[in-house]
Amino acid sequence: MTRTPIFAAFAAFFVFAAGAAFAQDAKRGEYIFAASGCAGCHTDTANKGQLLAGGRALKTPFGNFYGPNITAHPDAGIGKWSDADFITALRQGRRPDGAHYFPVFPYTSFTKMTDADMRDLKAYIFSLPVSAQASKPHDIGFPFNQRFLQFGWKLLYFKAGEFKPDPAKSAEVNRGAYLTQAMGHCAECHTPRNQLGGLRTDMMYAGDLNHAGQGTKVPNITPHPTTGIGSWTPGVYDDLLSMGMTQDGDSVGGDMGEVVANSTSKLTQPDRAAMIAYLRQLPPIDHRVRGGN
Repeated sequence: MTRTPIFAAFAAFFVFAAGAAFAQDAKRGEYIFAASGCAGCHTDTANKGQLLAGGRALKTPFGNFYGPNITAHPDAGIGKWSDADFITALRQGRRPDGAHYFPVFPYTSFTKMTDADMRDLKAYIFSLPVSAQASKPHDIGFPFNQRFLQFGWKLLYFKAGEFKPDPAKSAEVNRGAYLTQAMGHCAECHTPRNQLGGLRTDMMYAGDLNHAGQGTKVPNITPHPTTGIGSWTPGVYDDLLSMGMTQDGDSVGGDMGEVVANSTSKLTQPDRAAMIAYLRQLPPIDHRVRGGN
């Protein structure tokens, strides 16, 4: 007779513990969500679209791509995805049906995230309101609309795998590398691309004179003293990442303005400091880019 309340107490404890674990994962996932900038590509803010409901146009030299609905709606979104499906998408750049994603989705950077961070990110996304809005089809011509061709692209420009800390670097620099390379995927905009859309690894973070083929200039963020940001102090770096204020007192706009508002300003000061430490130790590249965001 005395076992029933004891077992009930244990059962209640485990139910509570499971709920608390999920809540903690989702809360942690909220931070990862901000650091990874997911809202930017998957929310049509110009038309007051719902968070993550898709529809934002991403213009490229190969056509216009549209961020899909990644809410947890079971049909219009990714509500039927398992953790394994979600990890495969970010790690391998493949859909649950095995088809390749186009690299406008920066799985080329997200592949470096840890499994734990990916699971927590999914937990947060699945905690948000769902949307039944259908994802808009991409507007890209032949042959660029053939997903099977991405297999060859991946052989040339993609290496899957989790971030590996550099034992020769400090813990702070390694944390900054992870935030910059994997979550923040900063290279995707701040590195020029070749004609096939692959990142030019010899010009990492050196800025882009014609980002996405739209004539947009993205600045050099290597520590070159004249064409990059090598003359910036850590305080100036932090002002940019936290408030969007440049060294000359101007404010960033455009895509970088969104990055600051939705991502870097939400990071902790130690994480911003880690990103700054990582950027400051990059090889300086002399590449003059004027008029960047």
